[in-house]
Amino acid sequence: MTSEPVPAQHASVLPMRDRPGDHATRIPPNDVDAEQAVVGALMLAPDVIAEVAAVMDPADHYRPAHETIHRAILHLHSQGQRADPITLGHHLEQVGDLHRVGGRTYLHTLLDAVPTAANAGYYAEIVHDLARRRRSIEAGTRIVQAGLSPDTTAEDLREALALGAETLPTAWAEPIPLNHQPKPPAFPTSVLPAWLREFVEGLAEETQTPPDLAGTLALAVLATTAGGRVIVQLRGRWREPTNLFTVVALPPGNRKSAVFSAMTAPLRAAEKLLASQAAGRIAEAEVTAKMAREAADKAATQAAKAEGPERDGLTAEAIALAQAADSLDIPAKPRLLADDSTPETVTTLMSEQGGRLSVMSAEGGIFDIIAGRYSGTPNMEVFLKGHAGDWLRVDRRTREENIDEPALTMGLAVQPDVLADIGHNRGFDGRGLLARFLYSLPESLVGYRKANPAPVPDHVAERYDRTITALTLSLAEWTDPAVLRLTPEADQALSAYDQHIEPQLRPRGGRLGHITKWASKLVGATARIAGLLHLAQHLDNGYTQPITGETMNAAIEIGEYFATHALTVFDLMGADTTLARARTLLSVLEDNGWESVSRRDLFAKLSRSEFPSVGDLEPVTVLLEEHGYLRIATPPRTGKRGRPPAPRYLLHPQLREAKA
Repeated sequence: MTSEPVPAQHASVLPMRDRPGDHATRIPPNDVDAEQAVVGALMLAPDVIAEVAAVMDPADHYRPAHETIHRAILHLHSQGQRADPITLGHHLEQVGDLHRVGGRTYLHTLLDAVPTAANAGYYAEIVHDLARRRRSIEAGTRIVQAGLSPDTTAEDLREALALGAETLPTAWAEPIPLNHQPKPPAFPTSVLPAWLREFVEGLAEETQTPPDLAGTLALAVLATTAGGRVIVQLRGRWREPTNLFTVVALPPGNRKSAVFSAMTAPLRAAEKLLASQAAGRIAEAEVTAKMAREAADKAATQAAKAEGPERDGLTAEAIALAQAADSLDIPAKPRLLADDSTPETVTTLMSEQGGRLSVMSAEGGIFDIIAGRYSGTPNMEVFLKGHAGDWLRVDRRTREENIDEPALTMGLAVQPDVLADIGHNRGFDGRGLLARFLYSLPESLVGYRKANPAPVPDHVAERYDRTITALTLSLAEWTDPAVLRLTPEADQALSAYDQHIEPQLRPRGGRLGHITKWASKLVGATARIAGLLHLAQHLDNGYTQPITGETMNAAIEIGEYFATHALTVFDLMGADTTLARARTLLSVLEDNGWESVSRRDLFAKLSRSEFPSVGDLEPVTVLLEEHGYLRIATPPRTGKRGRPPAPRYLLHPQLREAKA
């Protein structure tokens, strides 16, 4: 790292800070490379934002442009948006700062200045240390100037000392709140095809509900039409089916049933049409099977009455007729939808429907059923394999059936309490059922709704119903699924997203590290969404065209939406035990008002049900240290033998203020 000024082309927009008096020709301590590496790392890896914030403040930058960019990144992050040169440039342009920081070109330069984002904390320490030195120099300069001036009075000197002290860094930075997750964003309806977007937005307006409800259900509706009938070919043997598990959670009184009914209406209409079209074939098959069984029974009766050689011949004929009768299949009545059905019923229906089914419900009773409400034993095999498309065996009384590639879709609208309850079911989490759902937890509009909202325009509603019905009917008879491939641009976009997600799965410091079971399926779910958006965009011939980069980027935007909501939902479920314990520990520290406390004394104040052993304190105190609430101090050894001394915790003054 060097302390050379920014290249000349940026000199006009990156002015150096004013330097006092006789030292105007001396450059204060600074490291432009380190500052560039910090802000560049914040763009490349948002998961390092908390780490950097625990070390330095944006005001620590020597270059005003870097401070402006740093604060803009934090602003976008607080709004749940990712900061990259495009989004950051747009924001800076809106607030009038883009030219002052060097323009969009300089934002791209910052990305190239990052040796590795993993060292962001180290770069921040360099910047912070140099800022401390500059403040010390500024404070000393003020005091020296005041002391050398013959006009300085004792009062002036005291004021200079006080002003100088204000420039020195405080002992404690502002702690980072534990609930620092940004507010989950609204469903990105803008990326939906026009016919679907207009209906989703219109229905949200008519019912005065968040667009998340209709938007998430729209994906489940598309998955119902395409699940088991279309797959997305990614790389090598990696393929993703197009069925989804989605769940939207809203409190009572949010008109979930009304939205649910409107979104699923064309599926119910298509189901009736399919049943009507199949009625003749089913009746013919039933009559044929009945006649074959009667013929076999008649032959068996004749064989039983015969004697000698004639009996052997008639018996062979009866056996052949019975086998022929057994081989006749009666088509099942077409079904697209099931409600809160038992796992056994879902399995039977999937077997009858060629492995395809959609469980759609405006209630959360299905989770109780899966947990064993009626059987007393949890049964989630069909749901786990139905989501993944893994081979499923169905044992019947008379025969065994195999579902080679099951495709189960689930679209649920429940109350938030349901999510909190299922989060405590170890079986759901341990078997991976919770990891298969895409979660939406929008903000309720109750109390802020219009009295007379505009209804969905008739032509918009009719087009939605007509399109979903037609798409369902066109794919219903497909037995061999169509294979959707990616354009090079789509493949590149998905690969970049995969690379973007991977470091976020790290257990320590990764944004998604505490929900890796869910997050490890995010890229695959995004590919599934891309397939559905592609079919919705190309209604007549989607299966003959590859998925474009534009469609994949739209799916990625929806994937990021679900990732942010998943963090909130799993927090509601209590998935992050370290975070939950940290909140408990923070409450204990506030209640006691200590300036510092030993590990032993702190452990004595904690519940053994939540902190069974002293070792359970370590990850929690590390988290609180990273957020700036405490500092871990380990006393030096007093001898060569024995255990090392236990750490002592120095506590942020704000914790004592909370007690006061």
